[in-house]
Amino acid sequence: MSTVLLILHLMIATALVGVVLLQRSEGGALGIGGGGFMSGRGTANFLTRVTASLAAAFFLTSLVLTLLAARSERPRSIFDAPASPAPAGTAAPAAPAAPAPANEAPRGGILDKLAPAGPRVPQSQ
Repeated sequence: MSTVLLILHLMIATALVGVVLLQRSEGGALGIGGGGFMSGRGTANFLTRVTASLAAAFFLTSLVLTLLAARSERPRSIFDAPASPAPAGTAAPAAPAAPAPANEAPRGGILDKLAPAGPRVPQSQ
């Protein structure tokens, strides 16, 4: 649904730019219109109403897209979660005094935090 709404939003924005450029310039020479085919008070009222309608639709689609983006479910990162404190009866793990052997992976890295909790069984070779 958000993709359809985004495409509609872009089409409204493009139409809004086109209608604004069709309006008669008031001396700043910014508008394309103002020639022979777009003259008269009726055309000016029509373009003003179309501009106001497109601006309201642009505003509305912007709000809906913002609400959809704020409510979308995104996977949570482990970096967003606060670090969980150690249980009351356990001591914090001490840092190893010597480097880990070559056949054992070092502990305390991000991959170890992602690993399921439980006893580590050394793998036999």
